[in-house]
Amino acid sequence: MSGLRITLTGTGTSQGVPMIACNCRVCTSTDARDKRLRTAAILQKGATTLAIDAGPDFRQQMLRANIKKLDAIVFTHEHKDHLAGLDDIRAFNYFQGAAIPLYATPRVQEAIRREFSYVFENSKYPGIPQMELRDIHPGVAFSIGDLTLLPLEVKHMYLPVMGFRVDNLAYITDANFISGEVISHLKGTQLLVLNALRKEKHPSHFTLQEAIQMAEQIGAKRTCFTHLSHQMGLHAEISTELPAGVELGYDGLCISL
Repeated sequence: MSGLRITLTGTGTSQGVPMIACNCRVCTSTDARDKRLRTAAILQKGATTLAIDAGPDFRQQMLRANIKKLDAIVFTHEHKDHLAGLDDIRAFNYFQGAAIPLYATPRVQEAIRREFSYVFENSKYPGIPQMELRDIHPGVAFSIGDLTLLPLEVKHMYLPVMGFRVDNLAYITDANFISGEVISHLKGTQLLVLNALRKEKHPSHFTLQEAIQMAEQIGAKRTCFTHLSHQMGLHAEISTELPAGVELGYDGLCISL
């Protein structure tokens, strides 16, 4: 037992599930597991709590998970469904009396500066979010309190995205290619959280079958799929099609290692 805990605060794709204006079987499902906010997670170990990504549902996710203290946010990449909720760190600024460290690659930091330009102006408007940008680089481990993370670069079509290995956990979202070198760093993980968008081919995400094949290569004892589209199908039905040790994640799923 490493004392590490992960909570999947969101397991949906960029439009969430249900999708606006959609009347499909998944979007009208009454199963709570078919209600998916945008993909994100919370990691906790010892006295440390950090968020992976801060998408447009960040506020709702923090409230639902009852997060009272946040030590940092680490970013996988700069797409809106992974950083659009950053303004809502203001509550943590207020109650903690400090800026929130944001760990991201230089390219993602540029996007944060562009999307939240008012935060970085010389003349500070009262009440704006307080952020501290901190560099991360593929293959270079870094520590936040009781947590040590190893960033690993995967590809989201042509866009580099950071996955993370933390103790016996691997977290990878928005990928459709993982190199052999990165797979070697993921070997021995007990839990793999991996994106699986839908069954049909997609240019920048693993399909269900591709994700199953990648999970087999990595060989984690347990694999949970995230970043799921309404096109994947009903949680209850797809769950019966999966091999042993592989499952669909769902919002609120909490796993201790």
